[in-house]
Amino acid sequence: MVSAAYSVGATRHGAFALASNHLCRGWKSSVSFPISQAWMGSCSSVAMRQATSRSRLIVQASNSGVSNLKASLVDSTLLAERITVLIIGGGGREHALCYALNRSPSCDAVLCAPGNAGIAQSGDATCISDLDISDSDAVVVFCRKRGVGMVVVGPEAPLVAGLVNDLMKAGIPTFGPSSEAAALEGSKDFMKKLCDKYNIPTAKYHTFTDPVEAKRYVKDQGAPIVVKADGLAAGKGVVVAMTLDEAFEAIDSMLVQGSFGSAGSRVIIEEYLEGEEASFFALVDGENALPLESAQDHKRVGDGDVGPNTGGMGAYSPAPIVTEELKHMIMESIIIPTVKGMAAEGCKFVGVLYAGLMIEKKSGLPKLIEYNVRFGDPECQVLMMRLESDLAQVLLSACRGELGDVSLTWSPEIAMVVVMASQGYPGSYNKGTVIRNIENAEQVSPSVKIFHAGTALDGDGNLVAVGGRVLGITAKGKDIEEARARAYDAVDVIDWPEGFFRRDIGWRALKHKQMTNH
Repeated sequence: MVSAAYSVGATRHGAFALASNHLCRGWKSSVSFPISQAWMGSCSSVAMRQATSRSRLIVQASNSGVSNLKASLVDSTLLAERITVLIIGGGGREHALCYALNRSPSCDAVLCAPGNAGIAQSGDATCISDLDISDSDAVVVFCRKRGVGMVVVGPEAPLVAGLVNDLMKAGIPTFGPSSEAAALEGSKDFMKKLCDKYNIPTAKYHTFTDPVEAKRYVKDQGAPIVVKADGLAAGKGVVVAMTLDEAFEAIDSMLVQGSFGSAGSRVIIEEYLEGEEASFFALVDGENALPLESAQDHKRVGDGDVGPNTGGMGAYSPAPIVTEELKHMIMESIIIPTVKGMAAEGCKFVGVLYAGLMIEKKSGLPKLIEYNVRFGDPECQVLMMRLESDLAQVLLSACRGELGDVSLTWSPEIAMVVVMASQGYPGSYNKGTVIRNIENAEQVSPSVKIFHAGTALDGDGNLVAVGGRVLGITAKGKDIEEARARAYDAVDVIDWPEGFFRRDIGWRALKHKQMTNH
């Protein structure tokens, strides 16, 4: 399975090119960094000085591991450029990126800061637990000392805070958007205004800072309705209110009680869309967009999609609902206008665009629910299990503005991840509970891989849970049934009484398959 890039061009959008009207200039992150011409083009120039080849990168599908992956590079001169890559972050997404980069023929070493105990034990990366990733100067010094050839920023917070700006200013190739471009995730109001300006389909909305006005609007619109905190809220700032009282409670929580701090000081109230959610990812180099394979997340905490929203309790790839026709529609109506719009606004986007979509039941058309500006978690886990291309070269190509020369190759197999979380999540939970039998679980099948999101070692050397979402038990199979069986077989081997998981991950794909067969 091969996917190629869409060339979108970075031309100014005539009627919207007025500098005084740029959306980016009206949005400020918690740490403000002025965007400059140097940042807009420096990624390409810096990385190109290190390049030894500009050969088209196509990695053929293979099921037999790294040796065949290395042998299948179209031009062996690509191997001359072996780099050390630093991953910023320490969750399941970052572990998956480490796993994929560790398999990349052009990657000489993988470092992860701060990483976690599970990543370190897996051998997928060397963890740098004492590097303060919130201190840009410290990260720059470390990169120079260790000869880091590329930095990949995983979590949203360092992106919004401007870590990429500082690394690029220091001449260090970095995969991820500037703080200005990260406003696509850092402010839902910014994203919605961009959609309005560039005719990107999304749910109708209004933005409020006054709780009385917000409640008046909700009362006029009726329920169900969606209430969102404007800023970053760790995946928990969205309330799908099925009643007016639930909506009023969410408004009070955010605007009156300040449950999400400054992130909830402004709320977006949005129409409720009925349909099926899907996650869509594209790598972007500022002008070209390269679609990744589709995935589908499970946001609600409980079986049957009940309970509060979480960061994600499981995922699978590909998502049957995202057909080739729909993929083309998403690229043409959502991704490409976004890339063009960001360039026109002076916020040229380089990194991952992660579109949370609703495929409307009544029309069958995609609408944008939200943007994230990094790989999704847990979707990244299933994508990295299926990716067969050299990830290091692909991400460097994005930094250089050369995604137009890249094609991606994917395993035809299905991948599924089941998230194991601490009891009580997404609310309060206990830390320090012991997890056993991880090694045995990974022996269930060669197609099983366990990604660590929130683990550490206690004083006795036991693996313990220190987060809400803790493990991502991931498996591949020839079909959804086989991938699902392998993942849950591995889950059942793990001894962690204080953990829980959903038993119905993949139910939509199974239902879709049953409907197709009948």
